[in-house]
Amino acid sequence: MTSRTERILIIDADEKARTDLSRYLETRGFYVTGAAGVNAARELFEEDAPDVIFVDLAPEAIHSLAERLDGAENFCPIVACTSGASSADVVRAMRAGAADVLLKPCNDDRKAIDDVIDKLFDRVRVTRLNQRYRQELEEANRDLRAGIAELRADQNAGRKVQLKMLPEHDLTLPGLQVDYLIKPSLYLSGDFLDYFPLSDDKSLVYIADVSGHGASSAFVTVLLKNLTNRLQRNLKRQSSDDILYPERFLERINTELLDTGLGKHVTVFVGIISHSERTLTYAVGAHFPMPILSFDNGPTRFLEGSGLPVGLFDTPEWEVYQVKLEGPFRLLMFSDGILEVIPAKSLDEKENRLLELVSGGSHTIASLSEALGLANLPELPDDIAIVSVTDTFNGSDHKSST
Repeated sequence: MTSRTERILIIDADEKARTDLSRYLETRGFYVTGAAGVNAARELFEEDAPDVIFVDLAPEAIHSLAERLDGAENFCPIVACTSGASSADVVRAMRAGAADVLLKPCNDDRKAIDDVIDKLFDRVRVTRLNQRYRQELEEANRDLRAGIAELRADQNAGRKVQLKMLPEHDLTLPGLQVDYLIKPSLYLSGDFLDYFPLSDDKSLVYIADVSGHGASSAFVTVLLKNLTNRLQRNLKRQSSDDILYPERFLERINTELLDTGLGKHVTVFVGIISHSERTLTYAVGAHFPMPILSFDNGPTRFLEGSGLPVGLFDTPEWEVYQVKLEGPFRLLMFSDGILEVIPAKSLDEKENRLLELVSGGSHTIASLSEALGLANLPELPDDIAIVSVTDTFNGSDHKSST
């Protein structure tokens, strides 16, 4: 005989029938308890429901018991033991809530008992396995919801830190009015930008797009802000003038990124505008799309230039470009997320559409955002950053940049 852990309850006013069935089930290795009626057995199934209950009860009592067991934590089938041999008796018992029916005396057909037990215990095991899986799933979902809530709180905190690192909106620099728009696809942004005066004559502006998304990419934006702050302090202390040279600025970012070991790289456009010399000197770290330069009485075009991404190579070199700023101008800089929201098939078509929008009058952040419907997009496929630089030295209306 193999020892079993399943428990069976027998409710039968016929003591002999109850004892005979109990003895047989015990020989099968089950734990068996018996009671003459439902009231006597109540504590046995209400505190800790058995695995199966054999009953000889009227259909009304079976129905009442089945309803009571329906609220139990574990599935507990009822087997009706009846002396009635008619099909109507069987149907009434089944409709009352019995999972199966045995004809009394049960011991006369032990194979029928075995078949019922095997079938019901298979169902009990499957049901309880499903219940355990459901409980585990509910616990996992609770843990997941708690984790998501904690992550959301962390990312909201990180978002606030990022917002504080960004420059002032609509900032006046020497001969310039500069503003920006940044829209993350999630909480944290892998796009970053900054602008600040280097002297009474020169201002630096850059836009960067960190590879990937999430916290690790956002961490790189903190690194960028920290680096630019240090380079500005070094310039004031006259300990280093790296920030005055676009290519050396990219070299410093490259070194810092490689030192972190994060495996992140950045695309960067950095430009230095001299309002006395009327020049834009810039370097390109694989940034795409290139900024758009427009003149009040001249052409609107993408700037030219190329260069290696920042943070991938040990000793990269970047070419320095320079354009003359003849007449009032506007400079618009973008991260590549802007192309994701332009409805066109190829990159060339997207770039051409962006150039058409700017040359057609959408040369401010507000007008460009309205033309692309950025405020109405429920979600963004990528981070979007835009920087607008408007010339005020030659009389352009600096309020047009807002």
